[in-house]
Amino acid sequence: MGILLQFITGLIFGLGLIVAGMADPAKVLNFLDLAGHWDPSLAFVMAGAIAATFCGFRLVLRRPGPLFAKRFHMPSARAIDAHVVVGPAIFGIGWGLAGLCPGPALTLLGFGLPSAFLFVAAMAAGMAIARWLDGRPAKQAGNAHASLRRT
Repeated sequence: MGILLQFITGLIFGLGLIVAGMADPAKVLNFLDLAGHWDPSLAFVMAGAIAATFCGFRLVLRRPGPLFAKRFHMPSARAIDAHVVVGPAIFGIGWGLAGLCPGPALTLLGFGLPSAFLFVAAMAAGMAIARWLDGRPAKQAGNAHASLRRT
């Protein structure tokens, strides 16, 4: 049942991205182009996503536990370290260059676009490199990597 629910949720998410136009890299790039043909519609999509997430978290976390797991898996790290600064910076640079982020890129795979396949391959390679770097010993990787090491 859990896998089916996850599939349906992902399908709804992907359809929402398509309906909102967020799977179109030009729309995202126009949002980032403040000096040219600025398109503020992405700000409304983001505001809606933030509101839905805020309400969803407040409702779900009132429950004694999740439906399909033994416990909630919430982040415990509170420190602002290199991961918290560099990771989002790299994400933002990639988003600004390609006009895509992971959700829309995966959605575009369904359309068979070569650019989506290239983006997803580069994204997967980047995730693999980040995991490899995070797995290095703390003295080689620095203290920032040691603070987020998974146990």
